[in-house]
Amino acid sequence: MRGKPGYLLLAQTGELKKRADDAREFLKNCRLCPQLCGINRTVGEKGICRAGDSILVSSVTPHFGEEKVLVGKKGSGTIFFGLCNLKCVFCQNYELSHFGEGHKITVEQFADAMLQLQDLGCHNINFVSPTHFAAQIVQAVAIAADMGLNIPLVYNTGGFDSIETLKLLVGIIDIYMPDVKFWDEGKAYLYLKAKGYPKVMKAAIKEMHRQVGDLKIDENGLAYKGLLVRHLVMPRGLAGTKEIMIFLAQEISPSTYVNIMGQYQPCYLAKDFPELNRAITRKELMDAVRLAEEAGLTRIIF
Repeated sequence: MRGKPGYLLLAQTGELKKRADDAREFLKNCRLCPQLCGINRTVGEKGICRAGDSILVSSVTPHFGEEKVLVGKKGSGTIFFGLCNLKCVFCQNYELSHFGEGHKITVEQFADAMLQLQDLGCHNINFVSPTHFAAQIVQAVAIAADMGLNIPLVYNTGGFDSIETLKLLVGIIDIYMPDVKFWDEGKAYLYLKAKGYPKVMKAAIKEMHRQVGDLKIDENGLAYKGLLVRHLVMPRGLAGTKEIMIFLAQEISPSTYVNIMGQYQPCYLAKDFPELNRAITRKELMDAVRLAEEAGLTRIIF
């Protein structure tokens, strides 16, 4: 049975306000992601992601290109952040993630943006590449909850998330939607510039699933709580799809809702890597779907 989003329950007890206060401390010795830069963002210091104290937002809009369980009839209320804690050489949104396109807003303006999306009828608030602004998200949600926000929150992340930050978000985020990018550590560092990505990603997904469980969908076909995993199929099997699907089926849940994505294109710096410099084939996509089925996963879309 669908109930209230978790953050409203935390707001009633005062816990959400406490989390918002605690979140501020994360920025003073930044440890929001596993890069662990340790810089003080509240005084203008910049780490690997180059994010500061203000929130950098590229767009706020209903989005109809997400998974059907998020889009419904009136769209997923997406908030695209500028910058990123990953440095994917093939990023399709590199103007945002690498170059930092967008405009700075306060947490109060961010709260207003969420309420505007709700007023437009969006079924959820979808934070796209949120990790480096997780602290400000908690602060803004605390404000928006007091002002009437009441739809699910989606954490649409690259998968390079720390357990400490995820525990800050427990009960606040309703739907976790991580990417599972690479299984091999060497490839992950080469293409993402994220040391230890596979180990971090696996621990993060386990924690996400511990918090929200398998994806739950209501009578209208809309997701309201749980884990939704995305996996981008890479040319020549570079992502390690077989191992990833076995991990999801055996160590998370065979009922994990998995979107196997076939839209890879050689964007940004991919041309500098011959093995990345082409789109995937239809066969590569269908091979990935087959590997997911063979691993025992039962909720696959592509």
